[in-house]
Amino acid sequence: QVQLVESGGGLVQAGGSLRLSCAASGSIFYINTMAWYRQAPGKQRELVATITRGGSTNYADSVKGRFTISRDNAKNTVYLQMNNLKPEDTAVYYCAAGPRKTRLTFWGQGTQVTVSS
Repeated sequence: QVQLVESGGGLVQAGGSLRLSCAASGSIFYINTMAWYRQAPGKQRELVATITRGGSTNYADSVKGRFTISRDNAKNTVYLQMNNLKPEDTAVYYCAAGPRKTRLTFWGQGTQVTVSS
């Protein structure tokens, strides 16, 4: 009932910036929490950041101070502003959503972020 579509990934040099977008459609009324995950080849999926409908945010320690998650409820879109990117940020980034953090049942297809040194 909910579809999530990510965009904004690409190739950037270390120190550069990218902004990811995730647009939700469908039964979006039931979404409270939206999140960004990432997964690098051969590594476990990592929670990057979460945001509630009210705007409360949480970040992984590895991205604090560099990444900012935001949400436009009117547009049903969540963003991830990524600054001072590092090669270790290279991963497929996935948007997720659900009624709460422990019930993120809807997922996007992912968008590739590659940071070169």
